[in-house]
Amino acid sequence: MKPRRTLIVSGMIAGDPWQGGATWAVLQYILGLRRLGHEVFFIEEIPSDRLSPAGIALADSENSRYFKSVCNEFDLGDSAALLLTGTRETVGLSYDHLRRVAERADALINISGLLADQRLISKIPVRAYLDLDPAFNQLWNDVQKIDMRFGGHTHHVTIGQKIGTADCVIPACGLNWLKTWQPVVLERWPVAQPIQHDALTTIAHWRGYGSIDFQGVTYGQKVHSLRQFMTLPTLTAEPFCLALAIHPGETKDLAALAAHRWRLLDPASVANTPARYQEFVQGSKAEFGIAKSGYVHSRCAWFSDRSLCYLASGRPVIAQDCGLGGLLPVGEGLLTFTTPAEVLNAIDSLNADYLRHARRAREIAAEIFDSDRVLTRLLGLVGL
Repeated sequence: MKPRRTLIVSGMIAGDPWQGGATWAVLQYILGLRRLGHEVFFIEEIPSDRLSPAGIALADSENSRYFKSVCNEFDLGDSAALLLTGTRETVGLSYDHLRRVAERADALINISGLLADQRLISKIPVRAYLDLDPAFNQLWNDVQKIDMRFGGHTHHVTIGQKIGTADCVIPACGLNWLKTWQPVVLERWPVAQPIQHDALTTIAHWRGYGSIDFQGVTYGQKVHSLRQFMTLPTLTAEPFCLALAIHPGETKDLAALAAHRWRLLDPASVANTPARYQEFVQGSKAEFGIAKSGYVHSRCAWFSDRSLCYLASGRPVIAQDCGLGGLLPVGEGLLTFTTPAEVLNAIDSLNADYLRHARRAREIAAEIFDSDRVLTRLLGLVGL
C-alpha cells in the first residue's frame, strides 16, 4: 500500500470570487488527492488589495463569504484557510494550525506560486510550482520581468505539454518543466443526461488580462481568437451559446457577435458557483472550446480544465488546437480545429452520430484525465 501523505494545495478560489470554473480547476486537485487517501489541506493566500469591498476586514469580505460557501459545499471546513498576506489573520484554520500542518507536510502543490508565506513553506521538503497558464507565466517572467515566484520551489510542473521543448518557442526560464495533464474527479462529474442548452457552448472571459509581444508575435486573449471565427453561426444551423464575460464598453465586438447570431449569456448568472457551472456544462450539447490566442500561437499544447468537465460529463468537445497533435486521441468525442471549415466538419460529424461521440468523450476523460491516474503520476514526478 502506498503511504498516506500530508499535502498542502494552494490556489485561487476566493481571490477572484464567484468564478465557478476557476474554483473547479483548484477543487479537482484537492478532491482528487483526497480521493487517493492523502491528508489534504488547502491554503489560499490573499493580498489586502483583493478584498472586496475595498478596505473591509478579511472576515467581513465578499471573498470570505465565497470561500466559506465553497468549503461548506465540499466539506473542507476542517482543512482549509484563507490567509491575509503578511499577517497571521485567517478565515478557517488558524495560523498556528497552519504552521503545525506545514511542519509535517510532505509536499506543497503551489498553483501559480500563490502561497508565498516563507514561515509556512520554507521547510516543506517538496515544493512544486504548478503552472496552469503556460506561455503567459513564462513570458511574464522572461519578457516582462515580472516575478512569477518560480524561485523557492523544488520542482516546476506545467500543463503545457510542449513548454521547454524544441516544438515550442516559449522560453523555459532556465527551468526543467515537468509535464502533467489536468485532472478531473470522475465521481464528481458523472455522465449527464438531459440536454438543457441544445447548442455548442463554452464559458469564457473576452479579455482575461493584457497581451504580450514576443519575437514579433502578439500572445493575446480569447477576443483575438474568436474574432477569426466570428461568422461561424451564420454558416451552420447549429446554435452557438457563450457564457461570456465581456465589458459593455466592447460595443463593436458586441455588435458583431449579435450580427453573426452568437447567443450570449452572463456567466455571473449561469456559472458563478461550482454548482451552477456544473449545471451549465452538463446541460450543454457539446463545447465549442475557443482558446486564448497566446496558447494557440505558442503551440504549447495547452488543454482546458473546462473541456475536461465536458468530456467527463459525456459531452463532446470541439477544441481549438494549441499543438495537441499526437498527444490526445482526436476524431471521436474530442475534435480539434484550426479553421472555420474544420469546425463545420466537426459539427457534421457530431450530428451524424452524437451518441458515439458522447460515449467516446467520457472514455477519453477516464483513459487520460481521471484524477486517480493524473495525480498519482504527478506525485511520482515530484518524488512522492
